[in-house]
Amino acid sequence: MPEEYQHICVVRAYARWVRITGLKEGYLFRKIRANDHLAEENEPMTSEQFLEMFRNNLLDIGVDFIPYGTHSFRRGGCQWLSVERRWPLRQICEWGGWSQEFTHLTIVKYLISWNDNPHVDRDDFFNMDRAPTTVCPTCNRSCHCA
Repeated sequence: MPEEYQHICVVRAYARWVRITGLKEGYLFRKIRANDHLAEENEPMTSEQFLEMFRNNLLDIGVDFIPYGTHSFRRGGCQWLSVERRWPLRQICEWGGWSQEFTHLTIVKYLISWNDNPHVDRDDFFNMDRAPTTVCPTCNRSCHCA
């Protein structure tokens, strides 16, 4: 992985988490008890608890948590690999562990999201002089109401 992307390496994140927690066996993400203590018994963290903690982390750094859910990780990764890194669909499917037969189109629900802008006229697809389209946080369209 290039140096500028090492901060998103899941292997590094996993190794650091194991080192910090000192876990030797059991669930990787355990239920968090009062005062930020890991559960002493081998009890997994629920997706609800993870989402609450994740959203609190976003609030701590001033990011609106509303658009994010537990699926944001998988969807965001796919979109980043497709749009920014230009990975082919088959490679993204292999990375995500999805079928490469494209019969169920699992990959489509990860590549297309509610905040994509489907409001560009077909005639403007290759118009390099058109204004950039940004989605308004108020009405979810390209407009001037915000």
